Amino acid sequence: MKVIKVEIEGLLIIQPDVFEDDRGFFFESFNAQKIKGAGLTESFVQDNLSKSTKDVLRGLHFQNPPFSQGKLVSVIRGSVLDIAVDIRKSSPTYGKHHAIILSEQNKTQFYVPSGFAHGFKTLEDDTIFSYKCTNGYNKNSEGSIKWDDSDLNIDWQIENPIVSEKDQVAPSFKDLNSQFS
Repeated sequence: MKVIKVEIEGLLIIQPDVFEDDRGFFFESFNAQKIKGAGLTESFVQDNLSKSTKDVLRGLHFQNPPFSQGKLVSVIRGSVLDIAVDIRKSSPTYGKHHAIILSEQNKTQFYVPSGFAHGFKTLEDDTIFSYKCTNGYNKNSEGSIKWDDSDLNIDWQIENPIVSEKDQVAPSFKDLNSQFS
């Protein structure tokens, strides 16, 4: 397993060791001991899956403390453009984002810690997205930021994605009162 730190502190790209032959492939999709050895010490308590058609955009979502969540995300089938936005007020990268392609082909995982808004856009039909979460879902602590907020300047590589009603009316980044220091 290879763990890569990116320019925004806390975000990690995890590339598993994949063993392929004429039968197919094998890789460890999760190993708590190896993850802890890479510096990720949080425990995961909930797994979620979503299935989406092409051009669905989900996000940008987060949960406020004390129910904030770190997420280890990956794609089981298909591919996504995955985005994490730093919403930690004291961070030098507050308001900055990191984009990465996650797919069934590259088998890459992306760790998004608490203090980030997260979203993704599907690049293929029938994409299955996996989330390992460090905290359970709590409806009263959920928050969101408008996916196409001009202050964030995220290139989603699409003009008219399929977006939920909730995500269409999410507040702007400038109206965010982040509870993350």
